[in-house]
Amino acid sequence: MPLIFASRSTPVATLLVSVVLSSAACATTGATFGSGVGDATREHAPYYAASDATAESARIAHMPVSYQRGGSQSPVMDPKDGPGTPIAALVAEMNAYLDSLSATTPLAAPVAGTAPDVRFGCDVDATGDCVARDASGALGRKGTTMNLDVGRPSARWVTEATAAMHRAGATSALVVTLEVGQYLPKQEGARGTKSVELGTGYTVELPWLTSLETPVSVLQVTGVRVGRDGKAVSIGAEGILAQRTSLGVSAIGGQAIITDEQVERARTLRRDDLPGHPLAWQVALRNLVAGLAERPNLAVR
Repeated sequence: MPLIFASRSTPVATLLVSVVLSSAACATTGATFGSGVGDATREHAPYYAASDATAESARIAHMPVSYQRGGSQSPVMDPKDGPGTPIAALVAEMNAYLDSLSATTPLAAPVAGTAPDVRFGCDVDATGDCVARDASGALGRKGTTMNLDVGRPSARWVTEATAAMHRAGATSALVVTLEVGQYLPKQEGARGTKSVELGTGYTVELPWLTSLETPVSVLQVTGVRVGRDGKAVSIGAEGILAQRTSLGVSAIGGQAIITDEQVERARTLRRDDLPGHPLAWQVALRNLVAGLAERPNLAVR
């Protein structure tokens, strides 16, 4: 099957980045200021951040997992959703699995408005490209960090979410999203081994002919735990599957993207490094819930 790729600097992507940058300067929906958890940079997994406030954890609810198309790039570069698509099938499987964990209380009723938006991946510049890394140090790959933040929800979302939590007797709720992120590959050791750190205890080696200057498209789950005031208590991300970009494609300004075929593969991809060879997406979702809900007994290591 031919490799599908797209330019990293399309006008649409640039426009989206400009909107994000301008909105981050004010306390409006989508802005990170006053969201509850400050922006954080992470060089290694686990990819989590939390507020300084102490949150009640007696009863935590969760909202249905949703898919965000265009979370880190132009929507046309992400897999489509809708009835009959691999994304729709994966989201349905995730919701069934999340309910089966019985670690949090399901909130079945839909919540209108703009939900808090967790963003994780490489820090981008005004063109939508990953910010250049520190060229010092061995192999010129020192200081490979990525950014984790959360945008504020809309007032309507906070009002409806607060009411839903109150009805369920919950003091906070998890909001989990399936989306595509942009992770930075690394090169380490005398042999120059290339890899990408996807999440908690999960590092995947990449072929040697993988570009280090182009981010790796990663199918990931991001999440936030919000209190009844709508502010984030903790945020995090766990990667499921990576689509690397070859040197040849990177040389002409392209980037391999996540396609329907990769999503289908993600539905059956297993973690052979773990006992029982569990599904990679189940491990990612389970670890995300464990990290956000402070349920370490749920974590898979």
